[in-house]
Amino acid sequence: MVEGRSCLVPTLFASSCQPEPQWPLMPFRPSSKHPIDGSEDDYRPLKYPRVSDYHETTGEQSVDDRAGQSSDSDPLIDAIGRDMSISCLIRCSRSDYGSIASLNRSFRSLIRSGDIYKLRRKRGVIEHWVYFSCHLLEWEAFDPIRRSWMHLPRMPSNDCFMCSDKESLAVGTELLVFGKEVMSHVIYRYSILTNSWSSGMTMNAPRCLFGSASRGEIAILAGGCDSQGSILSSAEMYNSENQRWETLPSMNKPRKMCSAVFMDGKFYVIGGIGGSDMKLLTCGEEYDLETKKWTEIPNMSPGRSGAAREIEMPAAAEAPPLVAVVNNELYAAVDMEVRKYDKERKSWFKVGALPERAVSMNGWGLAFRACGDRLIVIGGPRTHGEGFIELNSWVPSEGSPQWNMLAQKRSVNFVYNCAVMGC
Repeated sequence: MVEGRSCLVPTLFASSCQPEPQWPLMPFRPSSKHPIDGSEDDYRPLKYPRVSDYHETTGEQSVDDRAGQSSDSDPLIDAIGRDMSISCLIRCSRSDYGSIASLNRSFRSLIRSGDIYKLRRKRGVIEHWVYFSCHLLEWEAFDPIRRSWMHLPRMPSNDCFMCSDKESLAVGTELLVFGKEVMSHVIYRYSILTNSWSSGMTMNAPRCLFGSASRGEIAILAGGCDSQGSILSSAEMYNSENQRWETLPSMNKPRKMCSAVFMDGKFYVIGGIGGSDMKLLTCGEEYDLETKKWTEIPNMSPGRSGAAREIEMPAAAEAPPLVAVVNNELYAAVDMEVRKYDKERKSWFKVGALPERAVSMNGWGLAFRACGDRLIVIGGPRTHGEGFIELNSWVPSEGSPQWNMLAQKRSVNFVYNCAVMGC
């Protein structure tokens, strides 16, 4: 790794990875840990399935088949053979995949088809990037290991979608952005394989203001509002491999403006607004993917901010709970403190403070996300129409909150949307 390098400019995706002089990148400090998550036991090559094996089960053609490119017997790197070549490739940072894909058609096929990411998932190699938007149709991607930035192409949209409330979700190799056009909900899908946006698949029950979380290639969305404003209890699961939606059993309570996480192999919906009186819900619900049943959990919401309590603000004025899971432990950002959930006692306790300059307005404008083994906070101060966006991280396993600022940027806008993609 080269100290001070802000971005790699691969031949294949050259237009998508541009230098950003507005972002002062902090000097890279080598870590004793491997930069990409995964088992550290050994690096012996595994016998990987053929690329076509992934497509035989779905009846789809591989990129090699469609383009008439090299076969699965292609050694990729002649001197070491295909299996060893793939063992090396899955350990490379995905920042390098654009450059690797430009070497020849075989490498291009392996990466552009998405098969390299399936192989990485099979081996347990995961690299987390942060995606966020401070402008209505513009997104940035940040690699926290190399501390480099990438501009995503501008989203296609119309005026109605541009001004509507949006939710975002990263799943598999996709970034999904949910919004509303004139009379219907719409999903735009960004793929890291093509570095482009397209219209996503429509949900079985289109919605907004829902809770969502992803794990690998699947994501679950629960609750929210339909196009008539009715609060929903229904839930759906999305598979990014086939871009299909599956309707799940409904929750015990309808709720909107809720949050969601995966923890201990289960899906949790936390807080939100519901009931005939449209009050904040303090309970959560747990969905077991094996039994396909929901269980209500009392007092799972981390609570309202101090400002909301003091001024008796309406429930809808406060952001959904800012929650994130690291190493199967649930954390929340409330006011200027970090809280942790005690699973045994089913209660929250304070573990430390948020970064001093991570301000928000009742939770709005602040991103609080899990990013591998660390928590990420994106936000910053605002004064007289000027301000900063700062990206800070903390590794909970290393003790009480000690925030490390990774990057800073001048911005007059808050963080509108944020998602973390692990692939």
